[in-house]
Amino acid sequence: MSKMKETAALGVELWNDSCALSELKDAVAHGFVGATSNPVIVAAAVNADKARLVPVLDGLIREHKSESEDEIAWRLIGAVVKEGAAVLEGKGVLCAQVSPKLYRDAARMLAHARELAAIAPNIAIKAPATAAGIAAMEEMVACGIAVNATVSFTVSQAVLVGEAIARGEQRARAAGKQAPRSVITIMIGRVDDHIKRMVDKEKILVDPGHLAWAGLAVFKHALAVFERRGLTTTLLAAAYRHHLHWTELIGKGVIQTIPYAWWKQFETAHVPLRASLRDPVEPEILASLRKVPDFVRAHDEGALPADEMERYGATVHTLKQFLEGYEGLVKLVRERMLP
Repeated sequence: MSKMKETAALGVELWNDSCALSELKDAVAHGFVGATSNPVIVAAAVNADKARLVPVLDGLIREHKSESEDEIAWRLIGAVVKEGAAVLEGKGVLCAQVSPKLYRDAARMLAHARELAAIAPNIAIKAPATAAGIAAMEEMVACGIAVNATVSFTVSQAVLVGEAIARGEQRARAAGKQAPRSVITIMIGRVDDHIKRMVDKEKILVDPGHLAWAGLAVFKHALAVFERRGLTTTLLAAAYRHHLHWTELIGKGVIQTIPYAWWKQFETAHVPLRASLRDPVEPEILASLRKVPDFVRAHDEGALPADEMERYGATVHTLKQFLEGYEGLVKLVRERMLP
């Protein structure tokens, strides 16, 4: 049995953190049942498969002569998402992300979500766990649209999203609609990145080996809070940085969305796998990490108020990267429009 199939046999739902066609087909063959995309991932897919996808882009430019770079970019995203969703039809969902420019506007996120959800029947919509994004996701679920909360790093964000999804599901059922299955991402690797940046900035003395556990500690605690409070939305681990992000989150009831290059590397790893998901983080490691105020804000329930989520360091850093990545895709379109 391959390592990924062994992981799935231990209860983990596996998603591929890419919508590149060849990668997605390989992932499905290894037991993966979902995938993610965003403008950055789509740009990477195009750059990795230029011989096939650049002609698609050129065709869109010819067919829609009056449209802007942004409009063509979203048509390209739609084409890539549609073919990825087709690979997963009958198996699971492909996630499409609303424009990163809309992170402050719930109404426009909802409108964009409706457009993206219409691409294929097995689309889930990624929206940021900002105050506006959480409000938008409740409305999406109430309308029967599946969501995947992204730009999410803290137990506080996960709980607020979980509560919003629960309200949306209740509203959907009251309106006679089937409540879609939604998920909540915790970007565990980006939690690690942020805590490392804070340790360096504030000159906090923390064992370097403990820093690799920051995202894991947040995820494990979020799962415990969800189970204690009866929140039923599935948690999803994303943004992998090392093999512990795989081996320490194995068990029933969670999703791991793993970048293609990472899980291909994991396939050759000679490590024993066990049901590790609900194993607690060592008290010594937690005590060390709690020296960092932003770890406490990420780990403790209610430690990050809703009106501060947009200004949390990992949120700011990730939103900027997503915005820059989107501009990279627009630049790719521009270069074909104005060669």
